[in-house]
Amino acid sequence: MSIRRLPEHLVNRIAAGEVVERPASALKELVENAIDAGAARIAVRLAAGGTELIEVIDDGCGMNAADMALALERHATSKLPDDAIEAVATLGFRGEALPSIASVARLTIESRVRGADGWSRTVDNGEVVAEGPAALPPGTRVRVEQLFARVPARRKFLRSARAEYGASLDVVKRLAMARSDIAFSVEHDGRRVLSVQGGETRPERVAALTDRDLAENSVAIDFARESLMLGGVAGLPTFNRGVADHQYLFVNGRPVKDRLLAGAVRGAYAEMLARDRHPVVALFLDVPADQVDVNVHPAKTEVRFRDPALVRGMIVSGLRRALDEAGHRSVQRPSEAALGMWTSESPSPSGVSGRSGSQPDLNSAGRYSPDTGLGWGLSAGSGTSETSSPAGEGLKHYSGLALHDRRPTFMTPPPQARAEAAHAPVPQTIDFPLGVARGQVAKTYIVAEAEDGLVLVDQHAAHERLVLERMRRAMQGGNVASQALLLPEVVELDEPGCDRLEARIAELAQFGLELERFGPRAMLVRATPAALGQGDVLGLVTDLADELASFDEALSLKERLDHVASTMACHGSVRAGRILSVAEMNALLREMEVTPHSGQCNHGRPTWVKLAHGDIEKLFGRK
Repeated sequence: MSIRRLPEHLVNRIAAGEVVERPASALKELVENAIDAGAARIAVRLAAGGTELIEVIDDGCGMNAADMALALERHATSKLPDDAIEAVATLGFRGEALPSIASVARLTIESRVRGADGWSRTVDNGEVVAEGPAALPPGTRVRVEQLFARVPARRKFLRSARAEYGASLDVVKRLAMARSDIAFSVEHDGRRVLSVQGGETRPERVAALTDRDLAENSVAIDFARESLMLGGVAGLPTFNRGVADHQYLFVNGRPVKDRLLAGAVRGAYAEMLARDRHPVVALFLDVPADQVDVNVHPAKTEVRFRDPALVRGMIVSGLRRALDEAGHRSVQRPSEAALGMWTSESPSPSGVSGRSGSQPDLNSAGRYSPDTGLGWGLSAGSGTSETSSPAGEGLKHYSGLALHDRRPTFMTPPPQARAEAAHAPVPQTIDFPLGVARGQVAKTYIVAEAEDGLVLVDQHAAHERLVLERMRRAMQGGNVASQALLLPEVVELDEPGCDRLEARIAELAQFGLELERFGPRAMLVRATPAALGQGDVLGLVTDLADELASFDEALSLKERLDHVASTMACHGSVRAGRILSVAEMNALLREMEVTPHSGQCNHGRPTWVKLAHGDIEKLFGRK
């Protein structure tokens, strides 16, 4: 077959495949053009996630009729006055976006230069179909309609309207974060979903576009090394998320997704975060133009540094220095419910834990079963006792254990002293492989005495595995019990996160989590899996919304059972830093002894270690 020169319309379609991958890609190019035009205000309108309509309106410098015609030709741009491409300072410079978009959609450009008349030009899938005068304020209005309508092979690979909308909104957020001096607004299907004013500070803009709580739970970055400058906002290690989607990286004002920068962020937080948690950061790196190459990818989302080791070291050092200066600071999310937990009812004169004759007796005897557990809202009453069960059961029965809801609507028992009187003989260690609880260290590790040594148990890791196995058994039986909340809890999220959860409401209900939409940016939690007990509802729903973004829409949650159940189990487990009663510690040990895989947590870390008597004797020189 002989070589032939491709026709212009086919060249544009091939270029569109590189530049216009989805509606979000087209929107990114149009908003970048508006920023490069010197706009102070940019308004975006979307319909059906951008597949039916993308409209970008700015108040920038505008174009005359001649420039507009030239802008629709390939490799025509005003952003490279000479051949020094390495010195480019604008977001766009390739001159491919407008003709590429026009080749796969109906594109209408209306523009007016200050002091002149406006002009309009319409191109329908590569053919100019209309042009003439237009009435509009100074600036430019670009409309993209029916993207890929005549390219069904590309159209069928687009995701759902909700998913495309989420990607488009993320693009605008990143560009708005890069330019806090510009006002941005976004409407989707006639509803305003984003609005930020120009002239904000960087921390204000970042908090407005991510999480309002970030302003109070972050540190400012201001670091320089040689000719490089690093600024931005870094969330405290305790203010973290379940996925890395909340890391925003900018190089010379350009949003990028760079492995080097992401790895540097991971390295800076390496010793302060669990492997499955990710920090919330917005980093702005300013590098001399000759030290970075932005002409690496057609979408301009990747960069290449001349000295990558210098850049990585600077980011790690800058983040660690800022976090070190934060000292003992930890995430602060005060709420009325949380503050209410600091108060507790006084003991009644009769010595009963805050109960009157008209109130229900919650201190009924409780018996452990592997499928229900003991519920880790347990507190040991003054009448705690232990009795030996038949050898075949391998478990203990605990009486006097009360289940208390954290919400202030439930009565709360008076504070218990750490020392507990022994009302029954201490159980024999020979009966239990993991021994009998003797105490707690650092409010995190249970110390137990076994027949052949000393056992240390990580209470959070161990209970996380127990809850996961409990949920697995329930799912296999097709019946995950749910616990209705006395007062439904409202969890505020961004709109794409709510959309993802709403689309999976029926599947999540099979896991025992009952949700319903509560406005554009909130979900109402009516029930949680009973196995989670007093779990962190806010953290659970937030992490699920984040993780659903990485799931294939074609897969059901049952196909990701372990992943979803693991996320739920993590939020329903006993936290490090919580003081447990002796009865609770022993109950946890007994459940571990009869639960499969209880030797490691959901993330592969060990849940307990044993120091044999011989090892202890060696430590003291007795052997």
